[in-house]
Amino acid sequence: MPLVQTRGAASAQGFGEFAQAAAAAAVNYIEDVFSTFLYTGNGSTQTITNNIDLSTEGGLVWIKARTNTSGGATSHALVDSARGTSKWLSSDATSAEATNANLVTGFTTSGFSVGNTAYFANENTIPYVSWTFREQPKFFDVVTYTGNGANRTIAHNLGSVPGCIIIKDTSAVSNWYVYHRSLATNQALKLNSTATIETSTTFWNNTAATSSVFSLGTAGDVNGNGDSFVAYIFAHDAGGFGLTGTDNVISCGIFTSDASGGCNVNLGYEPQWILSKSSTIAVPWAINDTMRGFTSNNTNNSNLLYANYSYAESLDSYLEPTSTGFKSSNQLQASAPYIYIAIRRGPMKVPTLGTSVYNSGTRGTAEATAAGVKYYSGFPVDFVFTCNRAFAGHDTAVYDRLRGVPNLFTNLTTEEGTGGTFLLASNLGFDTGTISANLNQSAWMFRRAPGFFDEVCDTGTGSAHTITHNLGVVPELMIRKKRSAADNWIVYANNDPTDYLILNTTAATADLDTMWNDTAPTSTVFTVGTNDDVNQNTGTFVTYLFSTAAGVSKVGSYTGTGTTLQINCGFTGGARFVLIKRTDDTGDWYFWDSARGIVAGNDPYLLLNSTAAEVTSTDYVDTYSAGFEISSTAPAAINASAGSFIFLAIA
Repeated sequence: MPLVQTRGAASAQGFGEFAQAAAAAAVNYIEDVFSTFLYTGNGSTQTITNNIDLSTEGGLVWIKARTNTSGGATSHALVDSARGTSKWLSSDATSAEATNANLVTGFTTSGFSVGNTAYFANENTIPYVSWTFREQPKFFDVVTYTGNGANRTIAHNLGSVPGCIIIKDTSAVSNWYVYHRSLATNQALKLNSTATIETSTTFWNNTAATSSVFSLGTAGDVNGNGDSFVAYIFAHDAGGFGLTGTDNVISCGIFTSDASGGCNVNLGYEPQWILSKSSTIAVPWAINDTMRGFTSNNTNNSNLLYANYSYAESLDSYLEPTSTGFKSSNQLQASAPYIYIAIRRGPMKVPTLGTSVYNSGTRGTAEATAAGVKYYSGFPVDFVFTCNRAFAGHDTAVYDRLRGVPNLFTNLTTEEGTGGTFLLASNLGFDTGTISANLNQSAWMFRRAPGFFDEVCDTGTGSAHTITHNLGVVPELMIRKKRSAADNWIVYANNDPTDYLILNTTAATADLDTMWNDTAPTSTVFTVGTNDDVNQNTGTFVTYLFSTAAGVSKVGSYTGTGTTLQINCGFTGGARFVLIKRTDDTGDWYFWDSARGIVAGNDPYLLLNSTAAEVTSTDYVDTYSAGFEISSTAPAAINASAGSFIFLAIA
């Protein structure tokens, strides 16, 4: 029998046992093993830093041009560590592997490099998407082997029963065959085709894969005698991630759409990437990911690519992410089974630095872009609000990755807008498009992360109910807005589920049980009552949830003194963002940031509830290493003696 090559095969039993023990002790997170990274080709060379260690651990990089290149529609390019960076395959073609040393030029401890190859990976000005899968037990494995034409088993290092296996003959023209746990053991699909199920015992020898091996029959496309093969192996609900080592990060399942072409699939987590295909209807293999636009917006919500086509991405309706999985209203084939691979949204790590989850930027009239974006954050932006700070009459606009294109305005009750361009298609910041020459704009950018900030989109029922979130801790500040119609922004704060505030007004705290159903949120759910502002039947809603993350953020309250007051947030370098609202009386929603200046002198402020221009002539907030300081000159709306206030501060 020919030699079977698998990742990380130990040369000695002792080393293998040591490696297994070390792996068992490690804490694994999805952001360490998977990345969707967007970049623009430069026609030369460039390094993609996605923080995935491929040079040490090995894995797969899958690249696709998002638009047509100068060569027209451009094939997918798959490069893996088992075959080497000079070898690539196309999921939309039957071709044998090709050799090109200038496509992916190397794997690094934090990503990979691309060369000057036209079309496939780095043509100048062309936007690309890369999906990186790192080898990791209970997530993903790459295996190469030589076929022998006879029934056999192949060892793997997945450490769990595979949910899906994708195999390609790399030495000959052949189809990409797909084994999936949801199909029968004598069934297979073709990744390079819209074709439906093929039935034959010669694919998998009518034998289910196990936690140590998968089986092959005599079919030439999976086991041709003397041919070389690669197998990409995906886990299914195997745990192995998170602090307890029990969190699932990848699922390979099946669902059947309803008679209207809808579905609602519970994964137990919110996904960031899905590959799906009907097994009985000739439709393509659709790829959704949140970086390009996989949104909770049923109208043209997804920038889709197809694994079996070389086409540019197209905007279409298909699937929508939810806080526990994904759904579709009526965009699928009716009453049809679909198989899928879904990968959990990250990050899973609780942040330890404010700069990893929050940043702000200011722009003048003619500034150059940084890293291809108008506002550089250094991380994928999930939520941003922006406004023109120099002139009165401009609204504060809110954009977020989960909702996609439509905007909302913090000072208005209007429903979300329609049309426009998806502005968050970057791993590094926020792009407003063309900035008018007479505008001085600022942007405040946030990343979703456990213990810091989360977002949920849902549909109202009119009846009190709970809504699942992924903050991981009890939310201390929640801001909820009806998307489908004009209504107020309703705010939960002060840990009192009978009270609420309104973001778009100066109103003091009011008491109404039908807002939060007189029920405090938990680390997994929050509750809405019967009030139309928060739960109109069939209305669509968005909720932004914040909490205190040690050394990163602080949601709190204080009692005013009318004199200098230091607010200890547990920071070491002071606050870079401060939002304050008086709750026992009327008062604006004031906010400051370090990009515009939190200094010993005057500190510019803006108001979330107003179109007023930035005020630059006051000194209401000062620096304080543990948080922020409120000066004795601050007005009653910020520091009234015996007044009650809430705040959000970020380091």
